[in-house]
Amino acid sequence: MSTTGTLQAFAECAEAVAATTKKLEKAAILGSYLETLSDPDLTRAARYFAGHQFAMSDSRTTNVGGSIITAALSEATGFSGDDMSPRYVRLGDPGELAEEIMKETKRAFNPTITLAETESLLARLSETRGIKNKTALLAAVLHRASPLEAKYIVKLLAGDLRIGLREGLVEDAIARIFRQPLADVAYANMLLGDIGETATRARVGDLRDVNMRLFHPIKFMLATPAADLTDVARTMPEEFLIEDKFDGIRAQAHVESGRVAIYSRTMDEVTHRFPELVEPLRALPTDVIIDGEIVPANGDVILPFSELQKRLGRKNVGTQLLTAVPVVLVAYDLLYAGGKVLIDQPLSERRHLLGQVVPDRGPLRMSQGKLLADPAMLDDEFELARGRGNEGLMIKSPSSSYKPGRRGRDWLKLKRAIATLDVVVTAVEVGHGKRRNLLSDYTFAVRRSGEDDQLLNIGKAYSGLTDQELTELTEWFKKHTLQEYGHGRVRLVEPTVVIEVTFDRIQPSKRHKSGYALRFPRILRLRPDKTTPEIDTLETVRRLVESTAGKENSRPAPGETDESG
Repeated sequence: MSTTGTLQAFAECAEAVAATTKKLEKAAILGSYLETLSDPDLTRAARYFAGHQFAMSDSRTTNVGGSIITAALSEATGFSGDDMSPRYVRLGDPGELAEEIMKETKRAFNPTITLAETESLLARLSETRGIKNKTALLAAVLHRASPLEAKYIVKLLAGDLRIGLREGLVEDAIARIFRQPLADVAYANMLLGDIGETATRARVGDLRDVNMRLFHPIKFMLATPAADLTDVARTMPEEFLIEDKFDGIRAQAHVESGRVAIYSRTMDEVTHRFPELVEPLRALPTDVIIDGEIVPANGDVILPFSELQKRLGRKNVGTQLLTAVPVVLVAYDLLYAGGKVLIDQPLSERRHLLGQVVPDRGPLRMSQGKLLADPAMLDDEFELARGRGNEGLMIKSPSSSYKPGRRGRDWLKLKRAIATLDVVVTAVEVGHGKRRNLLSDYTFAVRRSGEDDQLLNIGKAYSGLTDQELTELTEWFKKHTLQEYGHGRVRLVEPTVVIEVTFDRIQPSKRHKSGYALRFPRILRLRPDKTTPEIDTLETVRRLVESTAGKENSRPAPGETDESG
């Protein structure tokens, strides 16, 4: 058996990548390893290093959460949940927990698991139904795994290797080791939706003759908050396009040969939640990929985001809910149409083509844009947008290309004039009074930085969600608990539930690892459209502190917050 095609060798490479903070060193270590692999193993390893269990164009999921992982580790090692809980608190990573307890079993390990077997395990987990069956299947593999193999099996299932590696860096490593232009590698990966196939094509220099495969989501282009009107004038000194910034969920619609799929910002397919949009999309005159926003609306009247939340957590949307919470898809960009990829075309051209495809009224409609040259007009336009029930303004360069997954200065946003942060829930606690049977008190965290996934707690909020939302979340948190204290009154939970919080001000604090605490934080809303890697960072918090230093009113001007929006 080739040693390079083993999970152990993959894990050793991952450990080396994690040991350095330098991007070039990470890329060099990764590239040297990838070069040694056969094509099938190169495909697998590239996907796994990018954090994918399957190709992005593959809709399968393993549906293995923290409770299954914990139960499987217990079966494989004999450690109880009580044995593992304090270790998890200390380590903070389920993969590292798996490695530590495997070592303490003091069994003789002979690493034998291959990348092909790892692929088979993921496939079988995706096909297996029932928690007990999934647990037994995973436990059997973990029982014979070495500590390092177990560590990376668990990391893969948890969905994040946490070794300081992003998909863009994997693309960079592939480009370097196979001597291909990085732009070609990234472009092919976008078209194919499979970094594994991209890697094997890069090896033989076959990146140019690649066609767009629809029905895998392309990473969304992101906007940067504008600090003030001077910031807009400095960034876009000539003409700029403005649109309302809608308070909904980002959506990407794929239409080809009568098939329709809608993807959320988290890359999940959500077509079943918005069945009334399928026929309008299917009726379009050509195959397309559309970028836009799904918002609750009754005709031209935009409804509050809280109305849309009633549909986001539902597996099935009944007739009553369809009637009570109507939605529209507001299209504002066109990425593909008529067999042509359009992302390199200027925004002005993409919107011209979009206007030929999408109507300006109905459940599928084109956003209304306006060209301006004077930033001083933005104050009035901002108020008009807010009066229409929207969050604020988007300000875009008409000459800008579409940059998947990137946040630049070509798109700016002016939002609500209060400070908000997108954070992730890390712990929950039973409430008091009428909420004594609900997990209603949420401790939440920001990320250390854009490159560092470490979560740093920054506050705790008790208010802002409805009893119905809390009831549904209580059941979710019980199923995704990592450990319990006080007979279940306090739980550390999987850090995947993103919420948007507001607050009065930020103050230094030794209580939280972040070094800060939010004063009087309140939950504005759930953000199911966002993932943990998209939450705000400690740098955002520091900027807010600096921007409010010495001011009686600590609330910043529009656009100073919401870095991840």
